[in-house]
Amino acid sequence: MKIIITGATGMVGEGILLECLQLPKVTEILSVSRKPCGISHPKLKEYLVADFLSIDLNDEKLKGYDACFFCAGISSVGVSEDEYRRITYDTTLHFAKACNPNPKMSFIYVSGGGTDSSEKGRMAWARIKGKTENDLMKLPFKQAFGYRIGFMIASPGQKRVLKYYNYFSWLIPIIKAVTPNMISTMREVALSMIYAAQNGYPKNVIEVKDIKVMAGKTRY
Repeated sequence: MKIIITGATGMVGEGILLECLQLPKVTEILSVSRKPCGISHPKLKEYLVADFLSIDLNDEKLKGYDACFFCAGISSVGVSEDEYRRITYDTTLHFAKACNPNPKMSFIYVSGGGTDSSEKGRMAWARIKGKTENDLMKLPFKQAFGYRIGFMIASPGQKRVLKYYNYFSWLIPIIKAVTPNMISTMREVALSMIYAAQNGYPKNVIEVKDIKVMAGKTRY
């Protein structure tokens, strides 16, 4: 598989990138981000773009891939609704269209728990993410998915770990015992993405329990 990954300078994107680099099934990865990811590997190429909205919709560098794992994003904390919509919705949809949507390519958007598919709820961020998921699924990809990941266990060697992770990592065994469908490893997420991109899945909105099911089916 040839894969595009965005957001490799963030925790989720870096974790997915590190895991995919280890999978023999993945032969080539294009990391698209604003800054270098700091990782060197024979499979990895980087495409640095200051503003995703500036990418040409016919960009040749984004063509010929089997899947895009869109892991870029920001928190809504301290950001205006208009700015959050521009970064979360406008940027994601523009990038997806630049990937040349076609029946041979899958698009996976890392969303989050609480995303509002109805687009009618009280929380602006949830409505915007819901609209992003819904409109991605209207594009002519093989299949588009909204990944509503929960708490994630970082991969070995990760450097870009969110601050909260260092404070709450000791709770991981407890969370796994009490609510196993709230937590997954980066490896499980990466394996499930590979499975979804290759085989499809009955659902477009993916929860942690779906991630575990697909990860268990993936041969690498």
